[in-house]
Amino acid sequence: MAVDSVLSSPLGPPACEKDAKALRFIEEMTRNADVVQEKVLAEILTRNGQTEYLQRFKLGGFTDRLTFKSEIPVITYEDLQPEIQRIANGDRSHILSAHPISEFLTSSGTSAGERKLMPTIKEELDRRQLLYSLLMPVMNLCVPGLDKGKGLYFLFVKSETKTPGGLLARPVLTSYYKSDHFKTRPYDPYNVYTSPNEAILCPDSFQSMYAQMLCGLYEREQVLRVGAVFASGLLRAIRFLNLNWKQLTHDIRTGSLNPRVTDPLVRECVARILRPDPELADFVANECAKESWERIITRIWPNTKYLDVIVTGAMAQYIPTLDYYSGGLPKACTMYASSECYFGLNLNPMSKPSEVSYTIMPNMAYFEFLPHDPNSPGFTRDSPPKLVDLADVEIGKEYELVITTYAGLYRYRVGDILRVTGFHNSAPQFRFVRRKNVLLSIDSDKTDEAELQKAVENASQLLREYNTSVVEYTSFADAKTIPGHYVIYWELLVKDAAHSPSDEALNGCCLAMEESLNSVYRQGRVADNSIGPLEIRVVKSGTFEELMDYAISRGASINQYKVPRCVSFTPIVELLDSRVVSVHFSPSLPRWTPERRR
Repeated sequence: MAVDSVLSSPLGPPACEKDAKALRFIEEMTRNADVVQEKVLAEILTRNGQTEYLQRFKLGGFTDRLTFKSEIPVITYEDLQPEIQRIANGDRSHILSAHPISEFLTSSGTSAGERKLMPTIKEELDRRQLLYSLLMPVMNLCVPGLDKGKGLYFLFVKSETKTPGGLLARPVLTSYYKSDHFKTRPYDPYNVYTSPNEAILCPDSFQSMYAQMLCGLYEREQVLRVGAVFASGLLRAIRFLNLNWKQLTHDIRTGSLNPRVTDPLVRECVARILRPDPELADFVANECAKESWERIITRIWPNTKYLDVIVTGAMAQYIPTLDYYSGGLPKACTMYASSECYFGLNLNPMSKPSEVSYTIMPNMAYFEFLPHDPNSPGFTRDSPPKLVDLADVEIGKEYELVITTYAGLYRYRVGDILRVTGFHNSAPQFRFVRRKNVLLSIDSDKTDEAELQKAVENASQLLREYNTSVVEYTSFADAKTIPGHYVIYWELLVKDAAHSPSDEALNGCCLAMEESLNSVYRQGRVADNSIGPLEIRVVKSGTFEELMDYAISRGASINQYKVPRCVSFTPIVELLDSRVVSVHFSPSLPRWTPERRR
């Protein structure tokens, strides 16, 4: 029940007094976004003014924006790599931050190359926890009654590594889950998980997933929301249930635990809920044994109100598969964050995935925005870019995000392209567009992630009449052929094996993808003969599961793993090629006319 109207918020009536406080904080921060930003920058520069990095630029004690922008260069990770390497090797002097670097947070390493080490300080955990504390108060405005049940969230940690200098290096979510902020969090009836901490914190992904799934099955009727960090993680959990339901139902029927689960802490925590329940075992077995897994989430967890997963950016391609397994449940994208910084939250979390916008919280860091022009030649140190402040961005325009953090990143280019969709009070709201990178290039063509995804979406429309969808894909620029050509690997979900797509249909998908690509690509195909026909290689079901397992075995985080949309690493290409079941080429040239040259 909502609290008294005295505590009401412009966002809506809060569910409790704690929520009212959180919503008031959001209003205060967003109403005074520019003032908050000015204060944040002054705090960062005052605190870190004596660091080696800032001393190079002779700020002279000034903490104002004008001096900062005129003296401090805009940088990328490569620019900062020497300083980061020194810290990693054990240099404890104040290189980037006046506060000691507590650990490194590793990027997922699948968006644009090898993993990066992001320095962080202990107090950043407080800042991340603050943003987490705002999520449920906003969600409670949209979905009432979440205090009457639990959330089934598939969350995982990665065993950390250490740098030569002894600092931990681990994914940001592993850092958070292993912190006291998470492990000793106070009880909150609106945010109770079915997964015990011990299961989440188990570094063995099979044991962790098995225990979390088993607990979720035992508490199936209490589950009100199902989630993971990324949509791909939730689909991995469904795949896990598909492969392991017989053993899971055996454990439920007998009240015993799979001997493959050997972690003593996991066994102990699962033992607290483990009991013989033949009726539940029969129910789960009957549902999982059915040929169709359509709506399996709502069949197993009937009270689920929404899915809590990120489905923006590259994750959008999972939406049809999530809809299939959930019967079209709403998909909530609650927050926008990265290893470098936590940025903001979605104030309308039940909006359609295509309409998701994130409100940047101005207290998290100092934010600047580089106007994004794909045709711009770029900038140099001699001709620096003109960046826009948070409160001065314009609706409809696209920008690259640039951050300055308390932990010691100064005017750092994150690489995310955002489009301004509106404002909440004076704080802008952004739609995530894409990572700023080029995925595929054979000649003068350049195909980015968003364009490739759109081409896959358009081509997959041809599979609808066969009741088939693309559940996963990646790509490869094959320069071994003359001319080189794009190779697209597809994993398909064929819902009616007797009516699977014909060779002709899949060849048509190749052409449909080419028709969706930019004019430079089509010119290379038609006029210049610099690009060969696009090829689709259909791989066995479960291939991308193997690809993820391979990445995890090489150090990727199960929480942050995202399927690479382009591959070039030979072992990965060989793995994909060993799973190919059919090969298809574009049967003709795409449309292109000289008038459409750009």
